[in-house]
Amino acid sequence: MAENILEQGLGSLVPVLSEWYNCQLVVELRNYGEMLFCREGSKQIMKLSIMQPYYFPYIAYFQLIKAVDKFVIYDNIQFTKSGWFRRNRLLDNGKEKLFTIPVKKDSHYLNVAQRELAGNFDLESKTILRRIEATYRKAPRYKKVMPVVGECFQRGSGNLFQFIYTSLLLLLRFLEIDTDIIKSSSIDIDCALKGQDRVLAIAKSLNADIYINAIDGQKLYSREVFRNEGMELNFINTKPIVYRQFGDKFIPGLSIIDVMMFNSREQIKGYLNHYNLLD
Repeated sequence: MAENILEQGLGSLVPVLSEWYNCQLVVELRNYGEMLFCREGSKQIMKLSIMQPYYFPYIAYFQLIKAVDKFVIYDNIQFTKSGWFRRNRLLDNGKEKLFTIPVKKDSHYLNVAQRELAGNFDLESKTILRRIEATYRKAPRYKKVMPVVGECFQRGSGNLFQFIYTSLLLLLRFLEIDTDIIKSSSIDIDCALKGQDRVLAIAKSLNADIYINAIDGQKLYSREVFRNEGMELNFINTKPIVYRQFGDKFIPGLSIIDVMMFNSREQIKGYLNHYNLLD
């Protein structure tokens, strides 16, 4: 098998992983000039990604989850108002508009898992649900999707992270994505580590072979550093995804709720694979 691969020539091959269990050989072909990397052993290649918790995130977030075997969600990182911990975008009269869940005022130095939802969360969540209902009532998948969205709010606890985490699990169940989801606080590493060092520590702790990051991380992580640690570094680059909304003008980058309202589960599964991996 390996001889046949070599005979094809390596220069024009796209990244591919081929496992040969009978001979306990894993052949990795990477488009780094004419280099062939071979690893001994019969273990399966493990792909990992790590992300902050997002509130009803956009579809690229779910592409990243589906692309890996294990997905670590940070719960022991600092909460920031400017992030996507408690807000996202939906349609509103043909335009995008932010919708935000209220968070109790507290120290800016607390981790996201230490932040609590505001006392008026129940009232505000009903307002958000009414707004979603009014916007998407005539969407083709409204009757199937709205109960899932409602359950996300109903099962949310008073804790911000737990609300996001529970909602994510419910959405993954609906989308039939079975990736292993791991809270970062459950991984025994030095929590004082930051940035790339923290990612590497988590990846090494979980025995990752390939780390896949969102495309925005290209300036944050070094392929050489990962390679020196025995791992490959890839970036997921979402291809344009366009579907029919209510109007003639398509508004991209909205919450997964928008995608679910206008597309069948099978269509969404196609979107989840609509990306390139950059190595």
